[in-house]
Amino acid sequence: MLVRGRLLAPAWRTLRAAAPALHQGVRCGSAQVYDITAEDLPGDHVGGLYPHHIPTNTLQKVLLSAGSAVMSLYDPYRHDMIAVLGETTGPLALHRLHHKMSRDPEGKRILQERPRIRMSNLDIERFRELPDGTFGREYTRFLDVNDVTPDTRAPVKFVDDEELAYVAQRYREVHDLMHTLLGMPTNMLGEVVVKWFEAVQTGLPMCMLGAVFGPLRLSARRRKKLMELVPWAVQSGRNARCVLNFYYEKRWDQTVESLRAEIGILPPPTIKV
Repeated sequence: MLVRGRLLAPAWRTLRAAAPALHQGVRCGSAQVYDITAEDLPGDHVGGLYPHHIPTNTLQKVLLSAGSAVMSLYDPYRHDMIAVLGETTGPLALHRLHHKMSRDPEGKRILQERPRIRMSNLDIERFRELPDGTFGREYTRFLDVNDVTPDTRAPVKFVDDEELAYVAQRYREVHDLMHTLLGMPTNMLGEVVVKWFEAVQTGLPMCMLGAVFGPLRLSARRRKKLMELVPWAVQSGRNARCVLNFYYEKRWDQTVESLRAEIGILPPPTIKV
């Protein structure tokens, strides 16, 4: 009973906190809508390093990694599970990304100022008035067409370093910007292509998992298209500078074409995704 009280019960609370969508989230297209605040998880973040942080021991991380990996393979649209997998298995990759950001002037400024991509911080109406082809206009078009918002991204919880937690959150929040720059929708084919690009760029385990196993959920016709798109995504990922080293909030008026060229993303193939 002592073992149950000290080990199994905390592990269960941690697992339950890892997937709030099971209790409070609602399915909305390809995203989960979260209605979670720090107060919704009483006691779970006490002693945490940042808001929403849930301290975990090695066993809990193993359980979270295994459970989230299985759920991610079963349902690739479970972004909450994919997020947990990245947080519990990606500390080395997050360290590398943080190192790259700290050595780049623009990346270093991002680490210092810690901007957040949220609806409350975006002037969406102004973006809609920007000329076609500008980054802000095309990003808003992506949100409208795919019926998503940046607020559907769950907060980081299981990264046991406050600085690395921001890197993970930043990566999570620029994911939709990568869709915009790569010209990929949020359907399964588009997600797999973006995951290939991100796997090469970041080395994060959940990106690699999505890149390798994502095609299993595609039809034969879409797998054929993927065979043409993957080489481009991999080459772009290798050619591009670290995508976290760009202060996108300062670049809404820049054209997508010029921003792609600056980052090093190759022009997308003319394939309907």
